[in-house]
Amino acid sequence: QVQLAESGGGLVQPGGFLRLSCAASGRIVSVGAMGWYRQAPGKQRELVATITAPGTTTYADSVKGRFTISRDNAKKTVYLQMNNLSVEDTAVYYCNADVRTTLFRLEAYWGQGTQVTVSP
Repeated sequence: QVQLAESGGGLVQPGGFLRLSCAASGRIVSVGAMGWYRQAPGKQRELVATITAPGTTTYADSVKGRFTISRDNAKKTVYLQMNNLSVEDTAVYYCNADVRTTLFRLEAYWGQGTQVTVSP
């Protein structure tokens, strides 16, 4: 079994910042790409940012220049530094990771989600 444990969500004012963390644990051979997605009320889940094992990153246009994704491969952890937050960033943020549990088994796993609320 593989678990993704997220932390770091909360309530912040516009212009503020938060840092999300997501640690993978369990029977893991290796972790491939990791990423963050978010889902606002009444909207579909959308990609926020991804990072490959070597460190190549992609971002949604809406967060470029404000959010930074990074990872610590030794800790099997991905981070999302979110700066200059706006009310439009309010959502449940989900961690995602491609995890190899055997030489022949690679699956995508999701965290349980962490709430980020940006409000005056």
